[in-house]
Amino acid sequence: MQFTTLAAFLSLLVVTHALPAPGDEHSKRGLANVYYSCNTPNTVAMTFDDGPYIYEQGIVNTLNQNGVKGTFFINGDNWECVYDSSTISSLKSAYNSGHQIGSHTWHHYDLTTLTWDQINDEMWRTELAMRRILGVAPAIMRPPYGNFNDLVRSAGSVRNQSVIIWDFDDGDSTGSTVAQSEADYQTLVNQHPNNVLALNHETYETSAHQAIPYAIQKLKAAGYKFATVSECLGLPAYSWYGAPQTKDSSWTC
Repeated sequence: MQFTTLAAFLSLLVVTHALPAPGDEHSKRGLANVYYSCNTPNTVAMTFDDGPYIYEQGIVNTLNQNGVKGTFFINGDNWECVYDSSTISSLKSAYNSGHQIGSHTWHHYDLTTLTWDQINDEMWRTELAMRRILGVAPAIMRPPYGNFNDLVRSAGSVRNQSVIIWDFDDGDSTGSTVAQSEADYQTLVNQHPNNVLALNHETYETSAHQAIPYAIQKLKAAGYKFATVSECLGLPAYSWYGAPQTKDSSWTC
C-alpha cells in the first residue's frame, strides 16, 4: 500500500512539473527588445504620444520648419478616433513629411493588466489602422504609461515591434507647467547627455505651441542632431510596406 501511494505521488509530481506555467507558451515565442535611450552619439529623438489629435499638424509644421524629424506614437481610439477625417489628414501629413509613426496601442490601456489576447488586440487594431491609412505596419511601439511585462514583450516579438520607453520626460502629462517643462529642458541641455530620447505629448496645447518649439531651439543651439527613434537606434522604421487604402464604412472606432 505504501509503494502504491508513493508511486501515485511520483506520477502526480511528474505530471505537475510537465505542465507549463501561465504565459510560458507565449514566452517561447521570444521577447521584443526594450530600449530606454538612443545609441547614436549627440542625437535627440523627439517623441509625441497619445495622438492623433488636433495639435498634431501644428507640431508637424514646427518640426518641418526647423528641419527636425520626430516620432509620433499613436493610439486608435483615445483623444480622438484615428479614422476621423481630420486625424487621417494630420497623420498622413506627418508620415509624408518623413516623421516616423509608431504604435501606442488602441485604447491607451495599461497593457500589464490585460490578457495575451487583449494585448494582441490592442496592438493589432492600431497596426491595422496604420496599414489602411498609411500603407505601413509599425516596427516600434510604446506601451501606455511605459508599463510592460513579458506578455507585452512577447506580443511585441510576434508583431515585429520593439518596445520604446524614454530617458527624458518633459512632464506635460503629469502636471508640469510650460515654465517647468522649459526649465527641465534647460537643465537637460546644461547636463548635455550623449543622447536623448524625449517623451512629449501632442495633446496639450501649451506643449505643442510653447514647450516643444522652445525645446527644439535649445537642443539645436546645444549642437544636437535630431532623428527619428529608428534612426537613433539603427532599427527598421516599419515592419511592412504596402499601399494606403481608401476609407470605407469599416473604418470605425
